[in-house]
Amino acid sequence: MAPQFPVGSPAVLGRSMADIAERSQRLVADWLHRQSRDAPELCPLNVAHAFVEMTAQLMRDPAQVAHAQLGLWQDYMTLWQSTTRRMWGMKAGPVIEADPGDPRFRDSAWNEVEVFDFIKQTYLLTARYVQGIVARADGLDAKTAQRVDFYSRQFMDAISPTNFLMTNPEVLRRTVETGGENLLRGLSNLLSDLERGRGKLTVRAAGLDAFKIGRDIAASPGKVVFQNELMQLIQYSPATRTVLRRPLLIAPPWIRKFYVLDLRPQNSFVRWAVEQGHTVFMISWVNPDERSSEKGFEAYVAEGTLAALDAIERATGEREVNAIGYGLGGTLLASTLAWMAAVGDDRVKSATFLATMLDFKEAGELGVFIDEEQLRTLEEAEQRGAAADGGLAATFNMLGANDLMWSFVVNNYMLGHEPFPFDLLYWNSDSTRVPTRMHQFYLHRIYRHNLLREPGGIEIVGQPISLDRIRTPSYFLAACEDHITPWRSAYGGMRLLGGPGRFVLAASGHVAGVVNPPQGGKYRYWTNAEHPEDPNAWLTGATEMAGSWWPDWQRWVSALDNAHVAARVPGDGALPAMEDAPGRYVGAWA
Repeated sequence: MAPQFPVGSPAVLGRSMADIAERSQRLVADWLHRQSRDAPELCPLNVAHAFVEMTAQLMRDPAQVAHAQLGLWQDYMTLWQSTTRRMWGMKAGPVIEADPGDPRFRDSAWNEVEVFDFIKQTYLLTARYVQGIVARADGLDAKTAQRVDFYSRQFMDAISPTNFLMTNPEVLRRTVETGGENLLRGLSNLLSDLERGRGKLTVRAAGLDAFKIGRDIAASPGKVVFQNELMQLIQYSPATRTVLRRPLLIAPPWIRKFYVLDLRPQNSFVRWAVEQGHTVFMISWVNPDERSSEKGFEAYVAEGTLAALDAIERATGEREVNAIGYGLGGTLLASTLAWMAAVGDDRVKSATFLATMLDFKEAGELGVFIDEEQLRTLEEAEQRGAAADGGLAATFNMLGANDLMWSFVVNNYMLGHEPFPFDLLYWNSDSTRVPTRMHQFYLHRIYRHNLLREPGGIEIVGQPISLDRIRTPSYFLAACEDHITPWRSAYGGMRLLGGPGRFVLAASGHVAGVVNPPQGGKYRYWTNAEHPEDPNAWLTGATEMAGSWWPDWQRWVSALDNAHVAARVPGDGALPAMEDAPGRYVGAWA
């Protein structure tokens, strides 16, 4: 008997459809208005030239293409025979199997139901064929080959059968169970995301109402003690009667909100550091608008890290500090230290770089998005004012499209579920804009042309800077599965500095490898006191340690200076408290 599809209340169905129609009409009208007013937006899939080059290379040896196609058809025939045998009740092994760690095919129907197993294996065979064809395109320069490989995988991820209603058994089962209400809810979720993005789709990875900043996350007690046009400086309340003499300054990435290091109490690095006796100061970057469009890299140094150091000295009376930079915040910290070295400023006595790249020669898959053609397109698309919301953040999400995009397309729009309340994904959705001048300086000077690693390649306030002049002891933390900051690139960046360094490699990725509290008992890390030129040689000689790297860092930083003073209360120094942490600048989705 054919499956029955129960139908919900006609009145409820009618109201839902009327609401969807009204919202859709409003969105279309708004989109047409903006298209007539605005310049076309940058298309990140600007790769036609790369694929033309690949095709030209393949056509030089058509025999290998024909051989690959023949192999694909033979695989298809073997799969057809295998599926037929299964349908007749006979045993037959798979032609190709999915990676056991691939969550897309975890539903039992992908293996137990012949038709879905056939669909799955057809997709996997096609993906293998496409990747093989790309690999056969000899003669491409390294950049073009990387771009073709990356976007071929993006394309195959996009056409996965899990992303379509009629080929996803979990969605079909859900549709039968709910009488199609999941699809209505999914369409409503889609329209909500379009409305929130003003016609630009930004897939929600976490419910916007799942957390409240200052209550559930970013809730460590403290006060804002300083602010300017670019940042607020938060001083956190002590948790011990005495504290380390040297305060701790943290500079987060300027494209994300700071609270990745102050999520829930159980995984907050800020709260843990305070409990270890640190007086923690955190930079909270403003979400810039058109008024900040001319703020460049120099402004982020002068009004960001340097202004924070000045404020800390006024607030605590202490000149010497420890500093941490995370991701792009670490790139900014290193640039600041190089400028300070050039002018004889030695206030920073230790520097910690979390998932930070200083040498962009081997920048991983992010390099796919940065070339002269795409930079010119970006400059033409950027109007006067702040860069588009989440530009770099969206790029980072593409590096893990199955985990950070397609899984939520299925969950939100096809299954009709609300996003799971996960603090890291909530933070990941909370990006900030970037001033146009800053954005272009970083992409051109630092990322594309890698001038930060060149002695004198970059000037700050008229002062040429060189990383090798930095004598500050440094601690570099990288993550072995980090696709944003490849660990080997982070290792090379450490060797550019002139002072003593410690390199630690953590398990997991760009965020989970960093935000790994000791009480969680998760992951592991590797250490090696020797720093050979080859990062693989470093790893070969490294010692594996269980658990979090946080205690290792605490031992390192406290060994540099373990002097203690009475605990410092925010607002009791020369800088009065301005407002409660986390402050106004962190306002979510602002």
